[in-house]
Amino acid sequence: MYMKYGKHIIVSLLAFVLSAAAFAADTTKTVRFAYDLDFEMRFDNREYYKSRFSRSMTVFGARVAPAVGIAVGNDPTASHKVMVGADVMKDFGGTQKGILSEVTFYYNLDKDFGDTELSLYAGIFPRREATGSYSTAFFSDSLAFYDNNLEGLLIKVRRPKAQFEIACDWMGQYGDNSRERFMIFSSGEGLVAPFLSLGYSAYMYHYANSLQHKGVVDNILLNPYGRLDFGEKVGVQCLSARLGWLQALQHDRENVGHYVFPGGGELDLEARHWDVGVINRLFVGKDMMPYYNSKDNVGDKYGNTLYMGDPFYRLHDDGETGLGMYDRLEFYYEPRIKGTEEWLKIRIAAIFHFNSQKYCGTQQMVTVMFNLP
Repeated sequence: MYMKYGKHIIVSLLAFVLSAAAFAADTTKTVRFAYDLDFEMRFDNREYYKSRFSRSMTVFGARVAPAVGIAVGNDPTASHKVMVGADVMKDFGGTQKGILSEVTFYYNLDKDFGDTELSLYAGIFPRREATGSYSTAFFSDSLAFYDNNLEGLLIKVRRPKAQFEIACDWMGQYGDNSRERFMIFSSGEGLVAPFLSLGYSAYMYHYANSLQHKGVVDNILLNPYGRLDFGEKVGVQCLSARLGWLQALQHDRENVGHYVFPGGGELDLEARHWDVGVINRLFVGKDMMPYYNSKDNVGDKYGNTLYMGDPFYRLHDDGETGLGMYDRLEFYYEPRIKGTEEWLKIRIAAIFHFNSQKYCGTQQMVTVMFNLP
């Protein structure tokens, strides 16, 4: 069935390309042909046999996401685009019959006001357009790979010393077995003094009913932080420290009836030079996912449908409560190939996870990402 629909979609895209090109040829002063192309291959070998936070497995697959459309207007300070595309994804070795993950279509506005640049996306568009700084407590590596698109709206504002974004991602439509789910998330950061930036990230996730599933869970997460970056001062690619506070407000209306407020401090340290880097992220606080193993009225566990972040932020896998610690240590190599900096990214990494001074497992990752500028 997926292949049948996939053929229809490919034919429709080709027809759209030809009609858009013909239309652009007749109206070259106001309409131009536009295109975009994303490719990503990811190898992620997870050896988590030392803990019960997540199972050991290997994620190995690739996706390609072409899009075509039209760009409208003569104003050099503004760009209007309407794009249609396809997101094609395959887990290597998998037996899925169809590899078409999603059809994308969106409107994009880029406007230059001088010192301020505005971007707007509306529709179904690539997640990579959201460029804010988010802890892995917000969004895990798996989410970024398997949920490649946002469905809703994104607004970004950039200034010489600051940037801001806010987005709405509608993740589930109310139905017989489908919960109504949506997330509003935002991030911003600004340089307030030499080497010092202040910023925040936040989301409000509404995890609501379906016809079968009763109850609503409100999941709110806030992360104010400060960042120091001395890389340019000392002549290396990066030498930074980010200190912040993660504060959650969570409310299981049906089963608990009141808010819980887990939180904790997080310190990120990063050093990079000659394209080789190390990142250490240390979190000390309470279990940030207290309802992870809770079940609804039909016995379905909330799990990663309620929490989008890395499951290691649960802190305890043995039933303990109270303060805990999670440490994520990453070594990586990210070569800059001359002439390809704008459209090619290669990263090789080894990531080690520790909870309460106990080794929990490791990841070996290789990613190749290509995007036409």
